[in-house]
Amino acid sequence: MPGYGVLGGAEGTGLLPWSWAEERLAGSHNYWVISLWPDGRPHAMPVWGVWDSRYLWFSSGGRSRKTRNLIADPRCVVAVENATDPVVMEGYAEVVKEVSDLVEVLALVNAKYSTDYSMELMDPAANATFRVRLTWAFGLVGEDFEGSPTRWVFDTGE
Repeated sequence: MPGYGVLGGAEGTGLLPWSWAEERLAGSHNYWVISLWPDGRPHAMPVWGVWDSRYLWFSSGGRSRKTRNLIADPRCVVAVENATDPVVMEGYAEVVKEVSDLVEVLALVNAKYSTDYSMELMDPAANATFRVRLTWAFGLVGEDFEGSPTRWVFDTGE
């Protein structure tokens, strides 16, 4: 990683496997969602969320600033709460209203957070449930700052 003194080739420990990032994505209690105000300013808010091996899912109030931002411009950045061993993702957030998807996400949320929320939480008339499709992700191990920085790039299917 030029400019950071990152070791390359045989000097470094090598790239991190995607499984390392997925462990952090699944295990993070909170995530930072960064969206864009209509004038382009960044807007950052913490959320609860779940990783299902393909997408990051989270819900928000239907009239919240982040919901309005993401509906107007779905580009976003999402980061796990651990800044020592971070995973930072860039992608596109889309509102999901299919009942089968909402039921599945609710089950994941209830299992992860030991809650007993009902489908009322997922009601599209009051709340927005987002699925974030990743375009790229970045991670590093704090104790191996020079040897571990890794970037993953995803096929967005577009």
